[in-house]
Amino acid sequence: MSEIILMSDARVAAVPVRECGESLVDVRRAPSLLTAVRPEDEPAAYFVREGVLERLVKAQASLPGGVRLLLVEGYRPLSLQRRYFEGYADQLRTENPGWPDERVVTAASRFVSPPEIAPHSAGAAVDLTLADADGRELDLGTPIDASPEESVGACYTAAGNIGDEARGNREILAEVLTAAGLVNYPTEWWHWSYGDRYWALAGGTAAALYGPCALPAAT
Repeated sequence: MSEIILMSDARVAAVPVRECGESLVDVRRAPSLLTAVRPEDEPAAYFVREGVLERLVKAQASLPGGVRLLLVEGYRPLSLQRRYFEGYADQLRTENPGWPDERVVTAASRFVSPPEIAPHSAGAAVDLTLADADGRELDLGTPIDASPEESVGACYTAAGNIGDEARGNREILAEVLTAAGLVNYPTEWWHWSYGDRYWALAGGTAAALYGPCALPAAT
């Protein structure tokens, strides 16, 4: 896709899902990957589908020595996704009282996916960055989860208002993740996915592999 297609686009929702039944697995079982510390009440964030984890391990193996993938968030329960989306949409409504609902939803989807098609809630997406061998985050231009407003658009993967070091690190991240089969959401340099509707649309695949799912009760 040469244009930026947002998560709210009808073309994304139109992609069918043929659930393959892969399990959610804990990223921490892959020693080559780093994981950010999550709050104790968010254990789900360490989980992704089996196929996603396999591709992250493959991407890590392609990175230069001393550079590590640092996973910040994977699976997100649908209830949490809905709360994030509605909270950001409410913020946009407050800041732009003249906007119709359709414009609010479109603008919100630059930063938070509508719950009904959210890749995180399918276990298909990861928010991640690069770190050095000691776990210190490298410069990628903005913090993870910097909104378009906060970052003045620098959160967009191809943004021009970032430094050369950050641009180089984004290119490294994109190279290894793309080669491993993941796709980027171009309004968020840190968001990559495999097997979801957005991935299917971006790659011309007939159907998504993963639909909304839930963690086993024992997790």
